[in-house]
Amino acid sequence: MNAGLTVALISSLVWLMLMGSAFASYRLGWGQTIKMALTWVAIFGGLYLVVEWFMIAQGTASSLM
Repeated sequence: MNAGLTVALISSLVWLMLMGSAFASYRLGWGQTIKMALTWVAIFGGLYLVVEWFMIAQGTASSLM
């Protein structure tokens, strides 16, 4: 493991702890938390599908020419 990867790993863990503590301060119930998590998964999943569709459509169009 090189120094750059170690710094990235440690900083990612620190950011996750910071995010977790900020989220815990809202004191939401499990139902609300799961609903919000599924909403974010749907948003990012939808954006991923749109980008993938665009890349496939662009590759198909370029192969036709």
